[in-house]
Amino acid sequence: MKSKETRTYSSPYEFEGRIPLKYAIPLGIQHVLAMFVGNLTPLIIICGACGIIADEPALYVTLLQNAMLVAGLVTLVQLYAIGPIGGKVPIIMGTSSGFLGVMKSVATTMGGGVIAYGAVLGASIVGGLFETVLGFFIKPLRKLFPPVVTGTVVLAIGLSLISVGVNSFAGGSGAKDFGSLENLAIAAAVLVVIVVLKHFTKGITSTSSILFGIIFGYILCAILGAALPHTAINAEGVEYTKAWVLNWSKIADSAWFSIPALLPVKPVFDMAAIIPICIMFIVTAVETVGDTAGCIEGGMGREATDKELSGAVTCDGLGSSFAALFGVLPNTSFSQNVGLVAMTKVVNRFALAMGAIFLVLCGLSPKLAAVVSIMPQPVLGGAAVMMFSSIAISGIQLITKHGVTSRVITIVSVALGVGYGLGATPGAIAGLGANVNLVFGGSGIVPAALLAIVLNVLIPKGRDDYAAEEAAAHMAELRAQKEAEWESSGK
Repeated sequence: MKSKETRTYSSPYEFEGRIPLKYAIPLGIQHVLAMFVGNLTPLIIICGACGIIADEPALYVTLLQNAMLVAGLVTLVQLYAIGPIGGKVPIIMGTSSGFLGVMKSVATTMGGGVIAYGAVLGASIVGGLFETVLGFFIKPLRKLFPPVVTGTVVLAIGLSLISVGVNSFAGGSGAKDFGSLENLAIAAAVLVVIVVLKHFTKGITSTSSILFGIIFGYILCAILGAALPHTAINAEGVEYTKAWVLNWSKIADSAWFSIPALLPVKPVFDMAAIIPICIMFIVTAVETVGDTAGCIEGGMGREATDKELSGAVTCDGLGSSFAALFGVLPNTSFSQNVGLVAMTKVVNRFALAMGAIFLVLCGLSPKLAAVVSIMPQPVLGGAAVMMFSSIAISGIQLITKHGVTSRVITIVSVALGVGYGLGATPGAIAGLGANVNLVFGGSGIVPAALLAIVLNVLIPKGRDDYAAEEAAAHMAELRAQKEAEWESSGK
């Protein structure tokens, strides 16, 4: 006879099943490790653009701490739902990198500083509520977001972030030793370690190769700090600290435990920031629809329901508004975790909840946040160039999901060539006025997204489009059958 304990346990491949803690904890932490760095990277970049890292170091550590707490709490809502808020889907939530281009543009336009950061937060509160409303109308809007649209948006996001990653790779924008051999060597070493772990190892070292690569970067910088001078002299004869040097005193000065601060930065409601960021919330709603659909299809082998999509998007919106109250940037679904679900097929809600609880615990320790805050820019860059480029590749995969027809080529070409191209080229649309430049200039993501949506509605599908969709569906069935055969044969 089976014991009571055995009878109550089920498989980690079942969403609502219960599994032992000894399995749930490592499976949950694996998800956290896959997104840990990506959750903090956008905050690091925007805080750098606003000058908070240099001018408000204590506030910076507080924001990093809150980012971990908020990600854990919003993930729990996504997993279990509160009424219509949350899709009850196996998705990990975290700070979105999709807003980086627009938010950097807002920060630059508003002159940086805490006020500019407050304007970003105020816009995030309004934009999050706007996305929440969109979530309740996702069923009639769903047809506007086929793979060619979502793929173009994701590709534009990836392209806009590559330069951000390269800047960090070389030492960080404004670094006195930008492009130095030391910075490039450190970043390259981190990248090599990530690639090796990703493709030549298995298990946790492979799925969390980015985190382990960054840990290697810390160790490398610590070794170099003991062997090389920490400062150098620039052309004007002024001494400066090199970008790769670790500031251990920040960790020593931080407390082990602290209650997260509510409203550490006062939100500022400025229409110049609200309009472009609200438009970006439409884009991120498209991303969340794609992530949710991909997660359900990849992990559960079925299409996402309208209720799941609606709940996921509303959680995305309200979660972003909630995050802003803690000084944190918008929280959205994490694509790297969607990929992890599709690869492992582990969709167990209890396991993912253990990961979310681990994030909450991390958010209660400023010392852990300080460890992340001293991350050298070249170390971050070594990971960021790969993370951001992979976003672009994900966009290409979505675009080609139903085949590449003349209609698809036209939509993508115009959206990227005109929308992204003009928006991402400084001064290209200067004659259209300051307000238009704030909305459509800077990153190119917003105009690319709008053009893709409009062109998808205006350009009718032809025979080749329907034939390509049928062929893609047939190929997906064959692939699923072949994977099932390999799994049953133990290959």
